[in-house]
Amino acid sequence: MNHPTRPGGPVRSGVPEHGRVPKYYAVKSRLSLLVDELGEGEPLPTERDLAVRYEVSRETLRQALRELLLEGRLRRRGRGTVVAGPKLEQPLSLASYTEGVRRQGRRPGRSLISLDRFPCPEALAPEIGARVGEPVWHMERVLLADDERVGLESTYVSEARAPRLDVEFDPDSSFYAYLRDRLGVGFGDADERIETVLATPREALLIGTPPALPMLLLHRVSRDTAGLPLERVRTLYRGDRFSFTVHLGRQV
Repeated sequence: MNHPTRPGGPVRSGVPEHGRVPKYYAVKSRLSLLVDELGEGEPLPTERDLAVRYEVSRETLRQALRELLLEGRLRRRGRGTVVAGPKLEQPLSLASYTEGVRRQGRRPGRSLISLDRFPCPEALAPEIGARVGEPVWHMERVLLADDERVGLESTYVSEARAPRLDVEFDPDSSFYAYLRDRLGVGFGDADERIETVLATPREALLIGTPPALPMLLLHRVSRDTAGLPLERVRTLYRGDRFSFTVHLGRQV
């Protein structure tokens, strides 16, 4: 029968029709069962022990481990490897990162990297409702979930919209809540684009990941309830720690 072995899994567990399975993939499948048995936070046996158990070379085993690490099933802890918890599910909506993480029982946080002003360039002006040359805020923050670094966020907003951002705003809190509760600015709608990228060396260092780890990059341009441009956001999310959800309704 041509069906997944478990709901949501690949058809026929990813085995090609000719039946020839790469050795590393067979090991990966067996490791996946072990991961399910161990549970979140439990350490994996050493590479040497696993290679002996599955009767493969250390390099074959490492290839299987690398894929499970990239998929977020495993994570490094010190010199060892442990079973990772479930991915954070971030809704594709106007809800903030803070609200999305709290809904899953995790503690959101942010660490400020920089907050500075610069003259608005021509390409940015229409997206945030500023004139070319007017002062613009750029705020860069590392995203945290239970103190784990999971992303990097860059926010651009005109100084006219938030003139006292540098003295009134707590950078560990939600920028959306600040605009709504302190400045009376509500979000109306937004355009968002998602793509996969590799982090730059600087971004990987700030997030604390290897440069080869795939990232989910979100570009968002938001407008207020009057339809006026409000902000531009560029957010990198760790591909091994995040998935995105969206509710689709029937068009009439």
